[in-house]
Amino acid sequence: MRAGLATAAKEPLSLTDLDVPEAGPDEVLVKIIACGVCYTDLGLLQGHYPFARFPVVPGHEVTGTVVATGPGATWPPVGTTVGAQFLHDSCGHCEYCRRGDQILCREKRITGIMTDGGYAEYAVFKAGFVTELPAGLDPVAAAPLMCAGITAFNGLRQAGMTPGSRVAVIGTGGVGALAIRYAAAVGARVAAIGRSRHGEDRAKELGAEIFVATDEGDPGEALQKWAQGADVILSAAPSTAAAQAAFGGLAPDGTLVLCGYGPEPLTLPTQPMVLNRLHAMANPSGSPHDLRDTLEFSAARGILPEFKPITLDEAPAALDAMAQGHGGVRSVITFG
Repeated sequence: MRAGLATAAKEPLSLTDLDVPEAGPDEVLVKIIACGVCYTDLGLLQGHYPFARFPVVPGHEVTGTVVATGPGATWPPVGTTVGAQFLHDSCGHCEYCRRGDQILCREKRITGIMTDGGYAEYAVFKAGFVTELPAGLDPVAAAPLMCAGITAFNGLRQAGMTPGSRVAVIGTGGVGALAIRYAAAVGARVAAIGRSRHGEDRAKELGAEIFVATDEGDPGEALQKWAQGADVILSAAPSTAAAQAAFGGLAPDGTLVLCGYGPEPLTLPTQPMVLNRLHAMANPSGSPHDLRDTLEFSAARGILPEFKPITLDEAPAALDAMAQGHGGVRSVITFG
């Protein structure tokens, strides 16, 4: 099969031919339909993850069709269209796994970083960690929902968003655009935050009431002026500094949730946090039930990401453009 391979940290993606894998116990073999290109894939190639296994096939925004099942895998049956996400598997017996929070398992493995992912024509996944796509959901358009979608949806949910909440979203790219749409769909008021007004019109089309350009002033002050502060600030930008700059825009009892971040540490003002009972948290994608909820909500509300279909041969160029800050809409590798 044709595949993209990360051979080592700080090495470019290599296009090669590999043997088609076989499904082992409790596994399914999936013929890949599509795989989104995520910033995490770029981070893998740049050497940001010391736990990565090289060589490895990147990609964790995967959709495809089950074509074979291994011993003990009784579901999903052959012919089912499924999605595979960031979380490849978990230990199955710790307190987090037992309560359905497999994403918090200390022994979890990450698709496309610790196990082979979707930059290939076929891949093997654990049967219990793939999710059947809802009827009518386009598997190519839906591929980014396996990471960008679940990260945005679950991040807002974990931060306590409800109808009527005031939600600010930092970054209007893949995760940010979906966060704006999810928040607006549940009846939240939404503010979008970006470095410049380049994305203002699109953010408002997606459901934002206002757009805050950080190159024009303090985003925290702008959020306080907008609605006396945000109940939730979701940072989807790959910058810790951007989240830190907006923190002053939280309303009392508000929550900052990091879905995107940079290598620098997060430094927060302790006195305002104490006096206003402010919260800071992060969200690492989600568990299988979170992906099911994300896909069902997206299908019911018609929420799909903007994307650009590309071939596997075009993936290295898409990753290079992303590294230079010119990624644009999300690229999705499609397989015929």
